Amino acid sequence: MADLSLFEGGNSLVSSDLFKQLQEVDDNLAGGSGGGSGLRRISLRGGRFREMVNGDQVNVKNDGFINAIIVNAAPISRTFYSGQYDPENPSAPTCWSPDTDAPDSAVPADQRQAKRCMDCKQNVKGSGQGESRACRYQQRIAVLLEGDMDNVYQLQLPATSVFGKPVDGKMGMQAYAQYLRAHKTPSIAVVTQMYFDENSDTPRLFFKPVRPLEEAELEQAIKARDSEDAIRAITLTVAQTDGVQEKRDGEVAEDEVDISEVAAPKKVSKKKEVAAPSSDDDLEAIVGDLFDDE
Repeated sequence: MADLSLFEGGNSLVSSDLFKQLQEVDDNLAGGSGGGSGLRRISLRGGRFREMVNGDQVNVKNDGFINAIIVNAAPISRTFYSGQYDPENPSAPTCWSPDTDAPDSAVPADQRQAKRCMDCKQNVKGSGQGESRACRYQQRIAVLLEGDMDNVYQLQLPATSVFGKPVDGKMGMQAYAQYLRAHKTPSIAVVTQMYFDENSDTPRLFFKPVRPLEEAELEQAIKARDSEDAIRAITLTVAQTDGVQEKRDGEVAEDEVDISEVAAPKKVSKKKEVAAPSSDDDLEAIVGDLFDDE
């Protein structure tokens, strides 16, 4: 077990204002609201973690998981693509929203599907493939890879990796962020293991904490949080078309999660999806419980 003294209640870093400010990113991860040259991405295509640089694959992880530090997160967004997907000619979305409330101001008037997302015909169950919605939920996060904290990667999470109640200790992003927040632990301060759901036909991730960052690592993560690369990673940029495949990969699987309450991110956290642990628990207990569940 790693040295978890960094998270002991009496630690001055834990009780500092700076440490509390780090939890602001988790508001987006837990359901709150709140592209270009050189962009590094983590693709989920084919159920593998693929490191992409400028759209080119440079590395593939074949063991089904990565350890990373979440340094920033965008609110949940939505995208709608009209027509059939052509892998040879990926295109920008027809309509999109950075906050799930209304189409982005950059969407051409003749492409806007509605004034408000909640009134949109593309938000109706069955408007997409099968019983899915044609307009898809997604969330962009900026991460550092353990052992490679000099580079910021964008990871675009499909709806199946964001929503849903935890099952047998396995948590999607919202449940995971709420769990950490119940323990007063910012996600930026821990190494998070992201791993594929082996029972899902399409890429779906679960999340669990592995260890707290060392103080030097935490300082590096904080520096990366507000970097140009991190801001670019969480910005919804429709010019990025190499991410279209991730959207299509998650299309059918979105039906597997209950997103009926997700109309506006501000209202997602009405119900607490994970029970709040007692105040005596610490990260060691969280890590221990998660490993026990497996």
